[in-house]
Amino acid sequence: MQYSQEDENFPITRFESMLKTNNILFFDSNDFENIIHHYLENGKIALSKRAIKLGLEQHPSSINLRLFQVEILVIENKFKEANNLLDRLHNIEPTNEEIFIQKANVLSKQDKHQQAIDTLLIAIDLSNTPEDDADLYALVGMEYLFLDQFENAIIYFKKCLESDISDYSALHNIVYCYDFLNQHTEAIDYLNTFLNTNPYCEVGWHQLGRQYFTIKDYSKANDALDFAIISDDTFVGAYLEKGKVLEKLKQYDEAIENYKITLALDDPTSFALLRIGQCYAKLGQEDLAIQFFKKAINEDALLDKAWIAITKFYMKRLNYQKALHYINKAVIIDGDNATYWKLFATVNKRLNFLEEAERGYKQTLELGNFELDTWLNRSDVLITLRDYDTAIFNLLQASEFYPENAEVEYRLAGLYFTVHQPEEGRFHLKNGTRLNIDYNFIISELFPQLTDKPLIKAIISEAKKTSN
Repeated sequence: MQYSQEDENFPITRFESMLKTNNILFFDSNDFENIIHHYLENGKIALSKRAIKLGLEQHPSSINLRLFQVEILVIENKFKEANNLLDRLHNIEPTNEEIFIQKANVLSKQDKHQQAIDTLLIAIDLSNTPEDDADLYALVGMEYLFLDQFENAIIYFKKCLESDISDYSALHNIVYCYDFLNQHTEAIDYLNTFLNTNPYCEVGWHQLGRQYFTIKDYSKANDALDFAIISDDTFVGAYLEKGKVLEKLKQYDEAIENYKITLALDDPTSFALLRIGQCYAKLGQEDLAIQFFKKAINEDALLDKAWIAITKFYMKRLNYQKALHYINKAVIIDGDNATYWKLFATVNKRLNFLEEAERGYKQTLELGNFELDTWLNRSDVLITLRDYDTAIFNLLQASEFYPENAEVEYRLAGLYFTVHQPEEGRFHLKNGTRLNIDYNFIISELFPQLTDKPLIKAIISEAKKTSN
């Protein structure tokens, strides 16, 4: 006898009808379990609790309904009540593996991951169907991940695959662990062994291609991804990865072809559109490059790489007005992106819009970009703007991140001499010459008015003699 979707949903429909009419109807315990499971999967906690209550009224001895009650208590972070209920259930059925699984769940939620593992291992020992224990092995693997014990996690995720060869989630987790351990050779060996017995597993070939890509063996990566596509010619991820590999091989036309296949197979992704734009740029097809950069932005206005790509595209061609147009749009859309602000500052500096450039560098620093060139570029703009006090403060902050840095010291020296604080100037100039005499050109470049000062000439001259 065949059942339709309507037959499967009938207990739920009947249950909800009962709630509306307040007529108490009888359901067997399996029906209640299915109803509760349905509501939990759909996040309808209140209805789940109602179904558990009515189910226990009709089937007070049902262990499975009590276990659903435990799930609700865990969701509500009522761990003590959950543990008490599990202890009572354990006294009734001491060999019920589901009780130990729920105990492990409670322990895990309390960050007691080693105890959760020990409890899950008891559940595995109690299992009457060891061939179906993939889910239990996966739970153990996840607990080891919580503990950052990746080698142990690998052992149990491999057991998952031994129990269920199609458990691609376990395969992904194995590769994730190898990646975290930076064991790419081991990952490749494992995947090759796995594929010897599962030669048409597109996910395995895809993961193998990604590993070869990581170690920069692009030829083998390309071959592996070809096998992924042979195994499943609608596998979007394989085409995307193959496109990346072909870019590394400088086969830009073929890369574009693969990225375009993904656009035909699925909804366009901003990543694929951006990569196509980058490939066209490498091929010197500038109109098409711009066209696809714009498509990437239209697809996802928050894709920072697209805004950065189009801005840098125009910068490279010295079209700073166009670059400014796009980076202005980017900072309006996402004003908390430090990379945007740094590009904004760079473009404005090239256009000699120094106040805006200074604002950009300042914002970049405030957003946590503490790269040395950000500090130095900001100080150089401030020097040009003759805002010497702010420039000094900026460089003193920089020196906290980059102590004993010659470029910082020479700038501080020039600034202190400029604001007539010769002792501080002398101190920092001596530091600069001690650290690297070759950077003494900074004084003449940024502070030409100081070049002929006898004290400065003497310090630099003495340092050159010493260095020789």
